[in-house]
Amino acid sequence: QAQLVESGGGLVQAGGSLRLSCAASGRTFSPEIMGWFRQHPGKEREFVAAIYLSGHAADYTDSVKDRFTISRDNAKRTVYLEMNNLNTDDTAVYYCAAGTGGITRSPFRYGYWGQGIQVTVSS
Repeated sequence: QAQLVESGGGLVQAGGSLRLSCAASGRTFSPEIMGWFRQHPGKEREFVAAIYLSGHAADYTDSVKDRFTISRDNAKRTVYLEMNNLNTDDTAVYYCAAGTGGITRSPFRYGYWGQGIQVTVSS
């Protein structure tokens, strides 16, 4: 019943911006935290950003601090990732995730995952 669907990915030139969206559906689906992870080719999935759904607390990995902004719209049941000043190192498949408890970088507390969406940054 619960589902996460990412959108907004694509190809962008280095220095440009892109906004990812993650829409949650399901009548009884009520996560406490939502976050974004990404996976580079040949690498393990890594944490990008997370946000608490009952407050304004957010967390970012060092490589995206001051460039990415995670936000939420609970009425639309949607979480966004605004990505600015993109560089080629940001090229990856981005995954939306939903979980429980306080903000965490651990994937083990994210029980629901989207299918992933490709972001490619060209130089």
